Amino acid sequence: MKRMEHQEIDLHQPQNQDLIWDMGSLARRELAERFMRLFENRLCVYSESVRQLYTNYTLHFPSDLGRKMVVLPNTYAFHDTLHGIDAEAIRKTGLCVLPGALLGKPGLLLANHLDEGGQTPKTMPFRAALAQIISKQKQAGGLFLPILQKGDLREFDQQMPYIHLHRLQVNKLTHLSAFDRDDIQQTITRKLLMLYREADSLVC
Repeated sequence: MKRMEHQEIDLHQPQNQDLIWDMGSLARRELAERFMRLFENRLCVYSESVRQLYTNYTLHFPSDLGRKMVVLPNTYAFHDTLHGIDAEAIRKTGLCVLPGALLGKPGLLLANHLDEGGQTPKTMPFRAALAQIISKQKQAGGLFLPILQKGDLREFDQQMPYIHLHRLQVNKLTHLSAFDRDDIQQTITRKLLMLYREADSLVC
């Protein structure tokens, strides 16, 4: 992992643009950087152009790139990159994760949706909300497998960074074997469980 920290990012070479997120529209960029680092390797990142899901990566905010964030997959752990993930299996959830500290609350919070320029969002503690969502999905015979993709880092009222969650529907990956689908499900679930356990103590 230490070698990875010194990888150079050369924008003169072709890059996967799905992994270069523009932060130019965010008023509180430094706060957004700290907030995003809370989810580094805790939520998988999806790239539609190459149909891959990255489970092992670092986030970089290079000063020479301007106001951008670069998701850099760990090239020394290629088994941690999941292939063959079709865009048709990715769905928006409308769920948003917010930093509780900005609302005077501990840990992470979850909101159903945010209206830009609207009132302060109604939230629930992340752990309690996630437990409810997973329970409802199980009752319906489904799974809740949240992931991130480019465009999911946003800002509320130019004050508070938040992330919108997408979800992966593994049952849509019919071209993959049952073994591969199960492996993908378990990988994302392990990440989610780690985030769940730490959510009350994560602050930016």
